[in-house]
Amino acid sequence: MAAASSSIKSRHVAVIGAGAAGLVAARELRREGHSVVVFERQNQVGGTWNYTDHVESDPLSVDPTRPIVYSSVYGSLRTNLPRECMGFRDFPFVSRSDSIDPRRFPSHGEVLAYLQSFAKEFRIEEMIRFETAVVRVSPAAESGGVEGIGKWRIESTEKEKKVHRDEIYDAVVVCNGHYIEPRLAEVPGISSWPGKEMHSHNYRIPEQFKDQVVVVIGSSSSAVDISRDVAGFAKEVHVASWSDAADTFIKQSGHSNMWMHSMIERVHEDGSVVFQNGKTILADVIMHCTGYKYHFPFLDTNGIVTVDDNRVPLYKHIFPPTLAPSLSFIGIAWKVLPFPMFELQSKWIAGVLSGRITLPSKEDMMVEIKTMYATFEALGIPKRYTHYLGIDQFEYYDWLASRIGCSGTEEWRKEMCLPIFMGKVRHPERYRDEWEDHHLVSQAYQDFSLYIPNK
Repeated sequence: MAAASSSIKSRHVAVIGAGAAGLVAARELRREGHSVVVFERQNQVGGTWNYTDHVESDPLSVDPTRPIVYSSVYGSLRTNLPRECMGFRDFPFVSRSDSIDPRRFPSHGEVLAYLQSFAKEFRIEEMIRFETAVVRVSPAAESGGVEGIGKWRIESTEKEKKVHRDEIYDAVVVCNGHYIEPRLAEVPGISSWPGKEMHSHNYRIPEQFKDQVVVVIGSSSSAVDISRDVAGFAKEVHVASWSDAADTFIKQSGHSNMWMHSMIERVHEDGSVVFQNGKTILADVIMHCTGYKYHFPFLDTNGIVTVDDNRVPLYKHIFPPTLAPSLSFIGIAWKVLPFPMFELQSKWIAGVLSGRITLPSKEDMMVEIKTMYATFEALGIPKRYTHYLGIDQFEYYDWLASRIGCSGTEEWRKEMCLPIFMGKVRHPERYRDEWEDHHLVSQAYQDFSLYIPNK
């Protein structure tokens, strides 16, 4: 890798989104000496953590004309990571005297309060334009942008004042989240099935399913939580999963009205749902807990940045090589510790933009991407897993830390998280409230004392 530039540069940077990623990006960019404007379409910070009981008019969220609800949080949601692992390094997510929910795995409201406190502590709101939607991001005609790349034109609209702005920035950091545009399972016969279909994006409370037969498609955290939530009111809950063997049919332990199945084979006009295990039921609702698509409707890069089955051509999940470093993305990688990863990615981007840290050549970055794609193809790994990290995430964090010049992931954080990942699968109803890692919690709080000595 080439040596860093000896002259540190200050850039005019646009950050799109004031959720967790956008907040820490703004902080790190300003710390590095850049001027920052954050665009946020809602009226407060927090992104998807802003709970609302409103849902979209289209329960599947596929109608392009629908008014979009920018939160996928449901009423009973609790974090699936302990708070010690979740927080930014120098602003720990600890229980405080005014905590809404002091539990280790707190509710969504506690996470929102944490992000609001973070924004207040680092005066981030003074950089944010609230209720301002980014309509278009495109290369500007002017030359002389970052490292020879043209600058960026951002067109935005301010909701209340109905003000339309057209501005030029040196760089753009995309932090718009990816919990808005649903992915849906392909279900043979669904066009003639008479029941109700919905995506978990539009799920809030379970009471609406009282005495109904509900099929939940999926096996990730939302499917696990929502199926159990709904089982408290529904007549029956049937969970269909690709990850289970074709003959799977299991009564869920602890629930008299819940069964685990293999995937749906077909549905019929009489309301029946046939699973690959041969079982047939009559269902009222099919709920897709099937994740989301990366979606950048405002971004116009002349076809350089694409989304192909959730594969985005990015170096280290951040930079599109031919547009680096003036365009970057935070939060594309998944199955991660989100907030700590956002922080490391933000530090790297900030340092690269200032010239303190250098990237490989565009050719070398592209070679690495193509090599990774070839490996995935050889192993038969679907494109949608391109940005999946899982147990490889700590190696990724440490790689980022080595480029930034900061310490890597703490050992206690690694040791704390790995059993949690397993616990979510083995004990989905207990892992949040039963644990045996008190020694790791003590180590975490020893580290936290450097940042919260008087709290």
